[in-house]
Amino acid sequence: MANETAVAVGKPHIVRRLYNWVLHWAETPYGVWALFLLAFAESSFFPIPPDVLLIALALSIPAKSFWYASVCTLGSVLGGLAGYAIGFGFWAATKNLFIPYVFSQATFDYVVELYKHHDFWIVFIAAFTPIPYKVITISAGVCSINLVMFIIASVVGRAGRFFLVAGMIRLFGPPIRRFIERYFDLVTIVFTVLLIGGFVVLRYWNAISSFFKGH
Repeated sequence: MANETAVAVGKPHIVRRLYNWVLHWAETPYGVWALFLLAFAESSFFPIPPDVLLIALALSIPAKSFWYASVCTLGSVLGGLAGYAIGFGFWAATKNLFIPYVFSQATFDYVVELYKHHDFWIVFIAAFTPIPYKVITISAGVCSINLVMFIIASVVGRAGRFFLVAGMIRLFGPPIRRFIERYFDLVTIVFTVLLIGGFVVLRYWNAISSFFKGH
């Protein structure tokens, strides 16, 4: 990401310009293809999340919201597989292209360490929440985590995120846009925490029950 201090006065930040460029595709006949390619690219290197274009397209034709979510999910999962392939087979040749320009060495090392214990949940959480999915897909390939598990976690997480956006727009229309843009990432984080908390409770239910019975 470009350093803000390096941007000339009076010119929009490079990320804002990319954001506007992404949005303009919603006003063209190529919006669906742009959504697919954006979702694909964001899974390995592009900085703007596909939700931006997904929201714009879904608002333009709410009846097609779930179709747009399907396209976005397919592009993102395939892009995730491309990221996995980069990490699995081409990391030595491409490492300097990603670090530190796409993500930092510290972030990469931290994710690699997490994969030793929580591979499925790491992929799912990154796919569903605002955590950068690209560092997860590439590091998954570097760590050679189970490919089938990676695909399942990616499909569940990405589809959950994009269909939730599409469903909110389909149900509530344009008024929900401000809420999604402002609070959606927080909603996904809270949902994920509750989901994981539920699995933890189920896993240790006997111990928890015994504890309360003893008191």
